[in-house]
Amino acid sequence: MSTIAALNRDGHPIEIDPKHVDAFRAGLRGTLLTAADLAYNESRSIWNAMIDRKPALIARCVGVSDIITGIKFAREHGIALSMKGGGHNIAGTAVADKGLMLDLSHMRGVWVDPKARVANVQPGAVLGDVDRETQLHGLAALMGFVSMTGATGLTLGGGIGYMSRRFGWTSDTVRSMNVVTADGRLVRASEKENPDLFWGLRGGGANLGVVTNIEYDLFPVGPEIVGGGIAWHAESAPEVLGMLKKLAEDSPPEAAVVGVLRLAPPAPWIDPSAHGKPIVALFVCHTGKVEDAEKFVAQIKSFGKPVGDIAQRRTYVSQQSLLDATQPKGRRYYWKSEYLPGLSSELFEAGMTHWKKIVSPHSAVIFFPLGDAVAKLPNDHSAVGNRDAVYLLNITASWEKPEDDIANIEWARTAWRDMKRFSTGGTYINFLTEEETTERIQDAYGANFGRLVEIKKKWDPENLFRMNKNIAAK
Repeated sequence: MSTIAALNRDGHPIEIDPKHVDAFRAGLRGTLLTAADLAYNESRSIWNAMIDRKPALIARCVGVSDIITGIKFAREHGIALSMKGGGHNIAGTAVADKGLMLDLSHMRGVWVDPKARVANVQPGAVLGDVDRETQLHGLAALMGFVSMTGATGLTLGGGIGYMSRRFGWTSDTVRSMNVVTADGRLVRASEKENPDLFWGLRGGGANLGVVTNIEYDLFPVGPEIVGGGIAWHAESAPEVLGMLKKLAEDSPPEAAVVGVLRLAPPAPWIDPSAHGKPIVALFVCHTGKVEDAEKFVAQIKSFGKPVGDIAQRRTYVSQQSLLDATQPKGRRYYWKSEYLPGLSSELFEAGMTHWKKIVSPHSAVIFFPLGDAVAKLPNDHSAVGNRDAVYLLNITASWEKPEDDIANIEWARTAWRDMKRFSTGGTYINFLTEEETTERIQDAYGANFGRLVEIKKKWDPENLFRMNKNIAAK
């Protein structure tokens, strides 16, 4: 074997002796891949097809010892390092171009203790893994909106889902984390053990270490809830969005309503006459008593003349995968996002203006609900902050072909430049795209940024973990 051409952590070319690669391979329980291996392309592929990076080496880890071995190799040889869990991050931070990628996607274990109401989750588990295992016991963790999202990545960035109004950020429901640090130690982070690290991990992304286990609080939710989607023709949008604003102000925390402006997909639940045309849709999930939930959803179902309605009693697991078809792996994605202090008619007018200019049938303007439990803890409770947010604006460009990149990216940027005026000033770290770096990262953390920098200096002074939305430690 010839030397391995790679990049160091500063992006400069390096060569790695094959004998060191062989020794690395021998020290793994899992598999070490290069571009010559059949499994290489499958391993490096991630959700966003705009990201097409090629690691020099991929370590398919099957246990914590493999993670430690990989970190030590990266340190000793100065090679760029990244970690792939679910591979669902919009910016593609899972893949280090010509670096070493630790592929954790085979570590998908979920262990539930129904008496203690906790789940222990490995770093490769996706939301659907957690949902299915916890629902066996009539319990649920606070996960996100798309079932193939990695649970660890979601949590490290704060995390939002249908139950955020009820229980807070996903990271607010974490009891502890096991972490391999930059010096290759396995440590535990909790309120009592390494509390500064625990504070930073809850929102600070992958800046502080490789998380090997997360212990989540579980809640008695499901297996049956009331949820689904209701859609209306474009001309009903002002009234439907007005109803969304009222629901945001008056709904119990058990209820979450997501507002969506897009072109109607050819889904069987939407009247064929609306396919390809602008629609406004509300996706609702009520995790309280089923009788209360049905009354709540009935007021939405009876509003105007819907062109589609699948809001009903359903399993919690089915609700958690309801939006999966809108976010398939292999499309090209570009997002912009802002936290919102509330909903207003001016905001909706701006959203509808850009909705009418959408250039792809897969793109959308989305309003995700927050507030309530998110706001009950102090802003410095953990790194994620942003507890003044009542909704999250997500401008999602999604398309199929590379030749359409410019038009779709420009649509999203134009909409964002206009709608940013409604922001709290904060933005969701998990939704930042590849080019959104220093200033936008600081916007995401606000007053918590300085403390996060100090924690980064302590736990990763050489910035080994920089393939992320990086917190500058200098």
